[in-house]
Amino acid sequence: MSEQEAYGRKDNRVLLQDTMQSRGDTEDPAAWLRETDIVSYDFPYAANLIAESFREWRGQSGPEFAKDWDWCVLNFEGKYIDLIDYAGNAEQWKGQLEAAAAVSLQFMKPYAIHEQVAGHTVSFIVIPVFTRSQREIFALLGCAMPREQYEQGGLHIAEAMSLHYQACFYCRFEHVFVSDLAGVHLHAERESSRRSLLFQIVQRMHDNIDVDAVLTEVIDSISAMYPGARLELFMSQDHRSANPQVKPLPLCWGNDDVCARAFKDGRVSLYAGREGSHSVEIGLPLGGKQGVYGVFHMVMDKPAFPEVDLRFLSMVADTAGTAFENAKLYERSNQLIRELRMSNELTQRLNQSLRLGDIFQFAFEELLEMFDADYCCILHMNEDKGGLEAIACNYQPLQGEILEIGEGLGGKVYTTGEALILSDYRNADGSYSRLMDATGSNSVIATPLNVGGEVRGAIMLTHREPHFFSYDSYRLLQAMAGHIGLAVGNARLHAEVRRLANRDSLTGLYARHYLDEVIKDKQITEFCGSLIVVDIDQFKMVNDTYGHQKGDKILRQVSEIVKSSIRQGDIAARWGGEELAVYLPQLGVQQAVFVAERIRKRVMSETEPHVTVSCGIAEWSWTDDKVSVESLFYRADMALYEAKNNGRNQVVLDTKLAEISTKNP
Repeated sequence: MSEQEAYGRKDNRVLLQDTMQSRGDTEDPAAWLRETDIVSYDFPYAANLIAESFREWRGQSGPEFAKDWDWCVLNFEGKYIDLIDYAGNAEQWKGQLEAAAAVSLQFMKPYAIHEQVAGHTVSFIVIPVFTRSQREIFALLGCAMPREQYEQGGLHIAEAMSLHYQACFYCRFEHVFVSDLAGVHLHAERESSRRSLLFQIVQRMHDNIDVDAVLTEVIDSISAMYPGARLELFMSQDHRSANPQVKPLPLCWGNDDVCARAFKDGRVSLYAGREGSHSVEIGLPLGGKQGVYGVFHMVMDKPAFPEVDLRFLSMVADTAGTAFENAKLYERSNQLIRELRMSNELTQRLNQSLRLGDIFQFAFEELLEMFDADYCCILHMNEDKGGLEAIACNYQPLQGEILEIGEGLGGKVYTTGEALILSDYRNADGSYSRLMDATGSNSVIATPLNVGGEVRGAIMLTHREPHFFSYDSYRLLQAMAGHIGLAVGNARLHAEVRRLANRDSLTGLYARHYLDEVIKDKQITEFCGSLIVVDIDQFKMVNDTYGHQKGDKILRQVSEIVKSSIRQGDIAARWGGEELAVYLPQLGVQQAVFVAERIRKRVMSETEPHVTVSCGIAEWSWTDDKVSVESLFYRADMALYEAKNNGRNQVVLDTKLAEISTKNP
């Protein structure tokens, strides 16, 4: 039974004593003591008392008949009590006795198991030991004896011995009881004074939900109790305090330092100094349920030290640790609310667009404001340029720059896929960053940008002051990077879906509906354009002669020739079947003829097997009446029809333009 549990029972015992006396049981002053008992709530804590009683009982001489029996004691659940080093074979019979105990507990009476052991029959008996008031089983005695002795009345002797054990248990129980009562009277007055003072201190500390206010209150309380003491508080928490007595925990302490011992062990530590020293050092850990947060360092003169109540100081420090922890939890809850709100705002803004550039710009602006950083740089992998592109950065010389993979802190984060926090860049060995050097920054937090489970970039936030970013900021940035990565993934997926929807799967050219949309947009913003419709001559014959797979191959060959024969801004599309279309923005009909002729000649010479194409050209201009996309296609198609009728392998213009026809010589 622990000391705390024992103290918890004291008041009940005093009340019980008063009750017994009020009933008139004064003839026998100890009568009330015999009425006390343990109850089922005490059973889990009674192992020590049961074990001590068992040792005392075994030390007394028993019947000669039973001197060779092996005994053990089990708890109220029928399990061996590990506090006892059993002699003889008691440990060997553990399985049999625990099995018998399970049955004995079920039927609340003695139970025996008989087994053959090394050619002899051994009887394993378990006898329940009951409380004297409620008849509840708080322990069981186990015994192993020869079967012959069991049949000669061994069970009855064992039951009698169990009653003797019960008497030993209650004798020791009453002794503990009386000792506790005596201790109550000795400590009552001092505890009353302590609790009153502690209550006042606790009330003041718990009235504050601000971390600095709690620390200031506990420092002031201890200083008021011991005015001559010099007091400092070393904190391991990542926060700044305006109180000059609150200092950061030193990185290096000697092994014999009083504060180091208190912090590591979580207990009060004393150092009386060397011989001739006139002062005493005390280390008081400031701890809560989640760990030790700091250490109070008290230095006081030796003459004043005997008046120091270390236990009371420890209680004050523990109370301060709990109050500090509660204040931190409150501060953390407010921070979580703020983080959730910022996360929600960031997510909403990121979801406003599916354009990759917009998403990076939104993220860049939000992160700068969220972390109050001086500089932000978002790096994104650019496969075409073979490096990390600074796609968003408020340090303009770096904007749009391509960094080599692995270069600087951002490249390191991208390569390793691990987040980074650096509080003092100037004094950090082996660290290099163009952004940090150029901007004079000292603090940085960075995290990889994961998109669909793959590292696609890195995010860096910097500040000129050292130790500016906390670990909470470091953790928050990683959470925000997850939202940004998800938005980037959605934008990339949307772009890929649009690309697939706008592309012909066989040729890789744009689909016809995309070409229609492009021409409509161009007619609004530009002043002219030409359309070429390309048709493979006698393509059905090619399919019939070589098969459809060969026909598809020829169609892909012609498509590649078309794509490589036009400018980067021109649009090539599959119009349908073996017909292709090319739109040439801001080119007149004469330039379109050169492009079409180049396509025709290359197809005739570069395809295998050789095929030819016919081309029809139509043009629109802002000076003409409004030309719809449908009419433009119709005119180009009519020109193509004419080329087909005139012998194929030629380029024909829309008849409304000019009677120009280029035929194969």
